[in-house]
Amino acid sequence: MQSASGILLHRRYVYGLLMAGLGSVLFSGKAILVKLAFTYGANAETLIALRMLMALPLFWGIYWWQARKQSMSPLTNLDRVKVFALGFMGYFLSSYLDFLGLQYISVGLERIVLYLTPTIVLLISFFVLNKSISRLQWYALIVGYLGVIVVFFQDAHSTGSLALLGMLLVFASACSYAIYMIGAGEMVRRVGSVRLVVYASSASALLSVIQILIYDPAAVFVQVYQIYWLSLLNASLCTVIPMLLIMIAINRIGSPLVAQAGILGPVSTLFMGWIVLSEPITWIQISGMGLVIGAMWLLVRNDAPNMQKESEPLN
Repeated sequence: MQSASGILLHRRYVYGLLMAGLGSVLFSGKAILVKLAFTYGANAETLIALRMLMALPLFWGIYWWQARKQSMSPLTNLDRVKVFALGFMGYFLSSYLDFLGLQYISVGLERIVLYLTPTIVLLISFFVLNKSISRLQWYALIVGYLGVIVVFFQDAHSTGSLALLGMLLVFASACSYAIYMIGAGEMVRRVGSVRLVVYASSASALLSVIQILIYDPAAVFVQVYQIYWLSLLNASLCTVIPMLLIMIAINRIGSPLVAQAGILGPVSTLFMGWIVLSEPITWIQISGMGLVIGAMWLLVRNDAPNMQKESEPLN
């Protein structure tokens, strides 16, 4: 008979994994909206500024609600510097590089390249932070990576001459986000998941405003209405909600498992790209997706005791 603490731990693990998966699916919808916005003549600098400016009041509304329910310890100057750095790496630089790369490659290929993020997170955790990786996690990583390779070569073969540039930009985005994931996993216990998201996104919004002021100050005011609607959807459904889900999931199950749960992103993006953008899906891609789904199945079967080593309750 399973103990009450074991049941609670298992439930915490499952809920964290579900939140990470849902956050990944919603976050992957960003690529669809950005691609649609490009068809109306917007550029990466304008889109990231609109996205963060629209998301900022939503984040602070959540922060205000959270602050009413519990007191928060003051941050040191070093904490503020670290949070600002996380906002730069995870929310500004990673997003900007991703937006730039989306100008040259399909949304399916973009998500496939971003699958390298859990690889980078795991390797940093293993080699730099001396954290253990279970045998099942290695199996899930290997199986999923084989599936990604199959789909990657299929999509890369059908892209144009600028595909290499696009892939390099998105890969750089994945590296930036991997660093953010590791840093967030270390900071969330001290700062709190909601406060970390709000402060980091505020730093990203500030950097986005500075960038657009240098690039084209009038750009955020002269777009067609479709771009504003797409940016609002991007800010709410594909930014605020998934960021909160992912941060809470990091607190529950740890950044390596959250990063691996992100394999749902490439799967959902391929099908959303097919439905919304009419991007083709071949049998080779479907075969690769089968391997990726198999990796997710292996990940879900990971036992709760291994998960406990990655994360302890925040409160």
